[in-house]
Amino acid sequence: MKSPLLSIWATAVFLTFVSQPVQSAGGKQCVCELKNAQRPFPMDKLDNIGTMASQCNRSITPNQMEEMDVLTLGLQRRLEQLKDSMAVLEKEDDGELYGAVSLRIIELELAEVMELMAKLKRKTQSNQQLSQATSNQVQNMMKEMKNLEEFDHMQVMKKHWENQRIKRDLAVCQQGLQVTPQPPTPARGHCPQGQLVSVSGPRTYTLTQYGTSYPYGAWGKDPNPPPGKEGMHWLVALTSSNVFANFVRQYSTLTTIVLGVGPTDTVIASSNPTTNTIQGPNVVMYGDALYYGCYNAPSICRFNMTARTVTNVALPQNSGFNNKFPFGHLEAAYIYSDLDFATDESGVWVIYTSPENFGNIIISKVLTDSPPALGKTWQTSLHKRTATNTFMACGVLYATRYVDKEIEEIFYSFDTVTGKERYDLKIQIKKMLTNVQSLNYNPQDRMLYMYSDAYILSYDVIFR
Repeated sequence: MKSPLLSIWATAVFLTFVSQPVQSAGGKQCVCELKNAQRPFPMDKLDNIGTMASQCNRSITPNQMEEMDVLTLGLQRRLEQLKDSMAVLEKEDDGELYGAVSLRIIELELAEVMELMAKLKRKTQSNQQLSQATSNQVQNMMKEMKNLEEFDHMQVMKKHWENQRIKRDLAVCQQGLQVTPQPPTPARGHCPQGQLVSVSGPRTYTLTQYGTSYPYGAWGKDPNPPPGKEGMHWLVALTSSNVFANFVRQYSTLTTIVLGVGPTDTVIASSNPTTNTIQGPNVVMYGDALYYGCYNAPSICRFNMTARTVTNVALPQNSGFNNKFPFGHLEAAYIYSDLDFATDESGVWVIYTSPENFGNIIISKVLTDSPPALGKTWQTSLHKRTATNTFMACGVLYATRYVDKEIEEIFYSFDTVTGKERYDLKIQIKKMLTNVQSLNYNPQDRMLYMYSDAYILSYDVIFR
């Protein structure tokens, strides 16, 4: 195949035509002499670049990365075994037979750990050398390609890449202008504002005051605020292992939370994690109280923001907690999202599951007293691990699923009034980042509040 650069060079060559009179038998004739005014295209350099690119592709393979993962996982499991063996030694050490046997086992396991660490070290050093060598090769190739661009006198390639960029931007723009497809033949429901038909936005999109340090959390606005806190926005970032938090941050307005100025922190627990610690990203605020999953327990915690007291109520026996039934998709699981709290026009809800319901979602109304209590409960046929998140609107549970890095789709609904389930919803939400750690609807402003990979976003919910 002819090289594109060579073709461009051939097209862009400047030719000089010189007329010289030449004597012939029939008299004088004008003969054109063709001269190439440009230096020849360095085809050997282009071939070298192609060879270097092929070598790079062969030198770095997915198997090499898998070897690192296998060694790391093996080392982790050996360390766990070593820890268990140490615990056995501490329990049965009588200074004689049992202690000697356990000690010998520990010596063998420790030798395996040291051997794995040595292999991992050698592999890491080898990969670092390979990475450096590849980086140098790529830089050299980029320099050579830059030098070869001077043969593109007519800037054909430059215009080609610019046209490709314009086409991509145009495609993205056209996709953004497309209206979210409505659900097929939507049935009239009992909701006063009508059927939920689309989600537009985002209206708000910003990084929190924490930066990218804490990718798990939730934020929103109290749909039933006390006097004087109508514009207050709250934020909970899981500041410990992406699992726990021990305080809630409040901002006086939407502007202040977007700018990250003037926050007020309210401490729930003295340390993190401990009793009353927030566990999991799916929390909500309603009536100046924060509702969340209690630390290390299948229970609902209610934190009174004014009195700064915590009351709780246990979920039914065997309800999933401690990362047993998290949300997620094929590429990721949203850890410790066993309990999902939601608000709507009627108050607070909790979404969870249990083995008795085969891992399918259970919805319970939360009575917002102090202490809280569980009201009526509904069982659905939607398996919790097939959804990425849920929210409530007008007594209807909506579940989302991952489509790709740019789109999340509301695909399921369960009406707690009629008991009707639907799997045919096709309401798309345009994402700015890949993952959605929490999602909650506020009936006061009809907005969806999303926490996505350390960013906070809000969307307009459109009813028909």
